[in-house]
Amino acid sequence: MGFELHPNLATKDFVCDLPFCRVLLEDNQDFPWIFLVPRKAGVRNMCDLTTEERLVLMREIELCEKAMMRLFQPTQTNVAMIGNVTPQLHVHIICRFQGDLYWPDTVWGMRARPYLSTMKYQTIERIKKEILALCQK
Repeated sequence: MGFELHPNLATKDFVCDLPFCRVLLEDNQDFPWIFLVPRKAGVRNMCDLTTEERLVLMREIELCEKAMMRLFQPTQTNVAMIGNVTPQLHVHIICRFQGDLYWPDTVWGMRARPYLSTMKYQTIERIKKEILALCQK
């Protein structure tokens, strides 16, 4: 069985593929927000990964968090793995800003304002470019 995205993740916008993870964009203009999804079939939890795969995942999380910090200069990044609704391992990297709509509360379950299509594709390209630039270092 090959890697497939859970239906809840399949609706997200593709940003790029890293060596181990697929990077996706959450369609929420209020918070720059991406997901990393390990491209390995049947992974629900961290314990489903080998030790080496966990280390690769952590390196890719670090790379993407740095890219998001450089691009958006948030007050704080929220990095989380919550699989209650979407039972496929995925890592959220969310940029939060002091004074944003829900600060200091979490964004879980809050209503999202989708990007305008032009803004969304520009955001995807900016994130992709920054991630790929950091991969070259």
